[in-house]
Amino acid sequence: MPRVMAVSFLRYGRLYYLDPGDASYRVGQHVLVPTESGPEVAECVWAPEEVDDDEGLRDLPVCAGPASEADLQRDATNRRRRAEAKVVAKQLIRRHGLPMKIVAVDFLDSGGEFDQQVVLYFTAPHRVDFRVLVGELARSLQARIDLRQIGSRDAASVVGGLGNCGRDLCCATFLKDFEPVSLRMAKAQDLPPNPLKISGACGRLMCCLKYEHPLYTEFAREAPAVGTQVSTPEGDGVVVGHQVPADAVLVRMKASGATMSCAKAGVCGSRQDYESRPGEEKPRTRGPA
Repeated sequence: MPRVMAVSFLRYGRLYYLDPGDASYRVGQHVLVPTESGPEVAECVWAPEEVDDDEGLRDLPVCAGPASEADLQRDATNRRRRAEAKVVAKQLIRRHGLPMKIVAVDFLDSGGEFDQQVVLYFTAPHRVDFRVLVGELARSLQARIDLRQIGSRDAASVVGGLGNCGRDLCCATFLKDFEPVSLRMAKAQDLPPNPLKISGACGRLMCCLKYEHPLYTEFAREAPAVGTQVSTPEGDGVVVGHQVPADAVLVRMKASGATMSCAKAGVCGSRQDYESRPGEEKPRTRGPA
């Protein structure tokens, strides 16, 4: 069975899964993670353990071993230089009055005096002419400068934070790809079309609207619509609402006028209502020979 471990470059940040090989690591230990710019220091947050064989776990990068004292010093130096570069960039942007905001900074050091590169990620409402800014940053930081504009969702994943649910943002922890989210998904889940209530930290529609959308779609396809005359074990009534998480419908009983929550499986609508639903394939009945 394959063995897997999880590491994080930032405390409470996104988890990255690695193949520990034959080595053993403990939670809290600093290890080296292979990246495009060389091995980087990360913290082990999930000790190696055996997991079920899965196709997605066969091509994981292999952990490069525990971090040495020199690696930890290099990582601390790079963190300090990233913080300094962010301060210098903000000062120069404010001086030139550019409509841009620095979100994150990466410092890439290949070891040589002229192999240092600073990558600055920023957001802006439109394209920005930062040619003068690049020159001043290069002179101030004594490094090659790479400015990259990112979208609001990418910025939220980099900065992190808490969502409306009180948990860490999905994009900053486990979500890797941003799937399209539409207002139609919010309407299908009976959520108010108020952008302030259904938008995430990035200002766009919350990614979690995509998670339960298939459940609501399947429920709407199978359950009787609001206003349908139905029969329940307690008597006849009219559907006045849906309770999708509970897999139930709200029915107002004809006899008493009370509203009851009935399991969807125990509610029967009319045959005419079933056959009038659009977009469904009805089973064919075989006529007399």
